[in-house]
Amino acid sequence: MNAIEVKNLSKTYNGFTLSDVSFELPQGCILGLIGENGAGKSTTIRSILGSVKYNGEINVLGGKMSNDMKNRIGVVLDEVGFPEKVDPRDVNKIMKNMFTNWDEKAYEGYISKFGLPEDKPFTAFSKGMKMKLCIAIALSHNAELLILDEPTSGLDPLVRDEIVDILNDFTRDENHSILISSHIVSDLEKLCDYIAFLHKGHLMLCEEKDALLEQYVFINTTEDKLAELDKDAIKGKRSGKWSTEALVDRDRIPSTFETKPVTIEDLFVFMAKED
Repeated sequence: MNAIEVKNLSKTYNGFTLSDVSFELPQGCILGLIGENGAGKSTTIRSILGSVKYNGEINVLGGKMSNDMKNRIGVVLDEVGFPEKVDPRDVNKIMKNMFTNWDEKAYEGYISKFGLPEDKPFTAFSKGMKMKLCIAIALSHNAELLILDEPTSGLDPLVRDEIVDILNDFTRDENHSILISSHIVSDLEKLCDYIAFLHKGHLMLCEEKDALLEQYVFINTTEDKLAELDKDAIKGKRSGKWSTEALVDRDRIPSTFETKPVTIEDLFVFMAKED
């Protein structure tokens, strides 16, 4: 079963259109949604959550999104909101009444692990502290699916690495799945099984991470030799004084070329620049 199925998703705002996006998140896997600011990541996530109207078809955990699903899904959005005077102890009381499967001990464990003061009001929290509180909530009601929009934004590298480990542990259970968006591509490269790349409202690709890293490589050559290659093989290039570095599809170039491996961030940057 797929944890999420998105088919022909479209959504139009003034000056922006998310156009015909389709992808699947297999159960037990982590899919990373990458793209520049304004690419359509948050619009895609809000459509999946049913918080905006859209065209297309979306299924979550085998059905349509509904209020009955809130116990099965943990959510962290890029905009965090709680009443200003609420502190983590108050949040615990609130969530007890919201989720039938709220795990108070797990929540208290994450609050301690993240170093969040229990008596400090939400208004006094930094952006990173607010995000850690929301992650603690999402992980504390035995959700099957986590939907996370920029959850590591504003966090220092040590805490980000800690969050990556926690999310990896979450999917050790084959019934658990994660959809996560981030502009910190290095985090997603460490974490994800699948990568979906949004650019200017269009889905450029959605494939297994390891397959992408195998398919695309760098070559160093001259502009003349590059011009001899299949144009569809070239996904991006960077010209220097003495040579040109190109991102290419390994299967579409002669085997005589010496190649270098790429990262997911390389793919993101080169494909965006080429467009």
